[in-house]
Amino acid sequence: MNILITGGAGFIGSHLAELHLNNGDSVFAVDDLSTGRRSNIEELLDSGDFRFEAADLLDWDGLEEAVAEADRIYHLAAVVGMFRVLDEPVEVMRVNVGGTEVLLEEVVRSGDTPEILIASSSSVYGKTHGVVLDEEVELVFTPEAGGLTTYALSKLANELQAIAYHREHGLGISIARLFNTVGPRQAGTYGYVLPRFVSQAVKGEPLTVFGDGTQTRSFCDVRDTAKALELLAGNGNAIGKPINVGNTREIPIIDLARLVIERSGSSSDIEFIPYGEAYGESFRTIGQRRPVITRLVEATGFQPKWSLEQTIDDLLERQSAGVSSKGEWV
Repeated sequence: MNILITGGAGFIGSHLAELHLNNGDSVFAVDDLSTGRRSNIEELLDSGDFRFEAADLLDWDGLEEAVAEADRIYHLAAVVGMFRVLDEPVEVMRVNVGGTEVLLEEVVRSGDTPEILIASSSSVYGKTHGVVLDEEVELVFTPEAGGLTTYALSKLANELQAIAYHREHGLGISIARLFNTVGPRQAGTYGYVLPRFVSQAVKGEPLTVFGDGTQTRSFCDVRDTAKALELLAGNGNAIGKPINVGNTREIPIIDLARLVIERSGSSSDIEFIPYGEAYGESFRTIGQRRPVITRLVEATGFQPKWSLEQTIDDLLERQSAGVSSKGEWV
């Protein structure tokens, strides 16, 4: 099978590429390297079944050929990471919405029928409140200063684009609403909490918790996420509708910090930083993020294999083995 991955040098994209290479597939990855990194795919470049091109999807002159060759397309290219999303709202819309449109239009123009998976985000739940979040709940948004609403609506627009192209053009598109994904190759540079905690614990620095730490999140290991995406792509039970992808275990961020300190044996303290200081005065957090994955399980049989403790231990081992000058994974 020929696989095209947009955002293929990114955190999730590089793991997905690795999974398909291990399956014996050929992989073509494209990434503008704005948040993706060549080091994520360095070991894959030696494979004769892997190709990479650094390009912006919106003006990539290789898109026509890549789509024509692809049996399956994973569209992961997007502006991601809290700090980038807050700082670059115009780029969020340009890349997230414009890039998806360009890709889907090329598929229609080609006349081919590749399997397609569009990566959405749990951010589409906006200010929706509830103990759990399933795909049928009504979504609530409040226009506000800052970039979070812009990002959330850009990903919701991606879902609507996918549904529209499925209905009007018959494209076989699956939609994955990704909840917090963690694991190797995720950098703390753009505001991701777990790599930041791990790096701080290994260095003996205070773990910086934004807000009071009572906000909860559900973390899914990237290797589980990659497997779920593989199972969803081309799955007849998953076409044309959003499906939550994540782990149902929920943990307050303060308890995550304590867990990292415990697993690392670090002497680090915990330091609380007000949201306004961390992200700007206009920032508003979402208090809870826990997915219902019934739709995912029914469609694919998916069950996470990695516990949060196993992921943390793996990250601690990798971080202890070496830290780059930027404090990112090596």
